[in-house]
Amino acid sequence: MNHPSMPKRNPDANIHSVDELMSMEKTVETLIVDSNACTDKCFTVLDLSSFANLKVFEVGDYSCSFVETVELIGLNQLERVVIGKKCFTKWGKDGMNLRRRFCLKNCKRVKELKMGCHSFNDYSVCEIVNDDSLEVIEMGVLNEKSDCFYWGSLELKSDYDEMK
Repeated sequence: MNHPSMPKRNPDANIHSVDELMSMEKTVETLIVDSNACTDKCFTVLDLSSFANLKVFEVGDYSCSFVETVELIGLNQLERVVIGKKCFTKWGKDGMNLRRRFCLKNCKRVKELKMGCHSFNDYSVCEIVNDDSLEVIEMGVLNEKSDCFYWGSLELKSDYDEMK
């Protein structure tokens, strides 16, 4: 029996390891990373830019802890990004890591970006650029210590900003 505080497996997940992610067909529309997955120390860059048909990207809790760079760039079909709690966070180190960055850029259909508490905790940069359809950004939970990008900066940019 699993301990109640351990993340539950997602029966809909199609990614359980870095090897499965790397061998995934680039034509998929949905990528769901299971909880407690893709935690290999050598897995430091997550670049999904080659998944041209990707519409949904979801990550379960406690996943991708050693990833230092997340790039979701130019994904014109992407509509939804949902990250679970305590993802993309390396525990045991204090302070920010200047190498760790998240980038959601030029995804013209993305409407939703959600991330659970303590995700991206030690990332120094959160860059969201030219995502004009973005309607929802949720980082953590209201009235709780969420710690998303705790040490980092949040920057929102669009073409409108450039015209001023």
